[in-house]
Amino acid sequence: MPVYSLNPRGFWLFVIFLFMGIWCLFVAWRREGSMQRDCPQNAFGHLQVGFKFCLVFLLCYIALRWCVFSQRHRYGNASSTLTAQQYKQHQWRNLMETFYERCVKLSPHVLGHSKAHVSQIVGELIKVGKAKQHDGGVTFRGDYVQMGSAYEQHKINSPDCFDILVPLKMPQSLKLEPLFQEQIKESTSTHPQGDVMCRVEGPKKSEWAKTYKQFSDCFCTEVEQKHQLSSSLVLKWFHWKIQRCLNVIRYKFEERCHITLCVCDENIILKILPRSDYVCCHISMSVKLIPVFHLGDSVFLTAQTWSKSFNQCSRQQDFYWGINFSKHEQKLLSWFKDQAPSNSCHLKCLQIMKAMRDLNAKALRPFISSQWKDILSSYVLKTALFYLLFKIPVRKWDDAFFMERMEDLFLFLKESLLKQRLMHFFLGNVNIPSFFSLPKMFKEAQPINLLEGYESDILDQARFHLINLWIQMPQILSTNPRPRNLLRESSRCQHTIFN
Repeated sequence: MPVYSLNPRGFWLFVIFLFMGIWCLFVAWRREGSMQRDCPQNAFGHLQVGFKFCLVFLLCYIALRWCVFSQRHRYGNASSTLTAQQYKQHQWRNLMETFYERCVKLSPHVLGHSKAHVSQIVGELIKVGKAKQHDGGVTFRGDYVQMGSAYEQHKINSPDCFDILVPLKMPQSLKLEPLFQEQIKESTSTHPQGDVMCRVEGPKKSEWAKTYKQFSDCFCTEVEQKHQLSSSLVLKWFHWKIQRCLNVIRYKFEERCHITLCVCDENIILKILPRSDYVCCHISMSVKLIPVFHLGDSVFLTAQTWSKSFNQCSRQQDFYWGINFSKHEQKLLSWFKDQAPSNSCHLKCLQIMKAMRDLNAKALRPFISSQWKDILSSYVLKTALFYLLFKIPVRKWDDAFFMERMEDLFLFLKESLLKQRLMHFFLGNVNIPSFFSLPKMFKEAQPINLLEGYESDILDQARFHLINLWIQMPQILSTNPRPRNLLRESSRCQHTIFN
């Protein structure tokens, strides 16, 4: 309830009236006393004094009531407006919390089992791949790197998709030399920024034809008499290698799960379908296997296809590689978790934002929906969160400020779309925290705009949909049904892990 304080001007006015009344009573009393000594027969003296006292008291009471009423009237409207805003915010928070619990939050039990099954199968594949390899070509390093939302604690809906980096090694006498777009003489403006051309340097040019001819034919493309590592050729070899490894381990797991390897949108996907009698939760899992080369300080070159929205030719795709900072992203989130309150809401904000993006995409036409999800990709949303983590004080990420942080995330994305500018958090960022040990070439690289390559009207349309999503959020959340594929703790565990 609002507390009303007395107006200082009214208080001093009341004090003046009170002292004037007392002074008038004192003067009247003295006058009556002298009149009674001169005229003892005056019987109405005391009645007159009492009447004057009551009149002064009534005037003081009216003045006091007027001061209190004006104060209450002035603050009453403001308090009622504040109460309405608080009620609306409380209602929105309840809707978001309900939506988060019903449709977004994952069961740690189910997620833990899914990650354990994926780790064991991928581990067996890498083990076989390292044991059966030939010198003189690309080989498995012998380990794998878990990346993505499932391993950063912000996955949504169902734990059925995982991303795994598989590090590869070059022959010992060959060395990779990454070149950014601005370092390439004949760079095309249609190619997205942030990618690198991966040149292969040998000890002597004469040895290419004699010693490394097979490697050059299998993995390289010659550009301006320089050998460039071809991502498409590496992907082709990697698919063949994983298929051979899968043929070796398939018999070991055939009673527990059905494993297949397929190519979906030029990505190598490992499909795992558990048998109902051997694995709890019964989730069909898809594991995206990404061949990478380690550049140092946990930075990897990834052989992957680019977004179709950039409309680039296949030859350009062939020798350009992506840059992966997943280990540094995990390090940043882990560092912030140690600094933030125990009930920090930063990952919850990211999860709800991704879920709201997916919900809104269902209401759009297919082409617009594809653009919407491409512009507000999970990496773009995560980058926006990274900037806010260092912009907002750590203590204000407490769950008590959940709605304020959600609004900050929406406003940051809206402002980025308006300016058509969202810079990569690691590449060329001079304000990156000092505890990140990035290679010098990435620290000194030109800043990369993640929204570059999209036309202005497409970004304006995405901003319009984002604003509309925030306005209609209560209606969207209240009418959203619980997804059918969302598994909860009620799933009874039969086995904890493969034996």
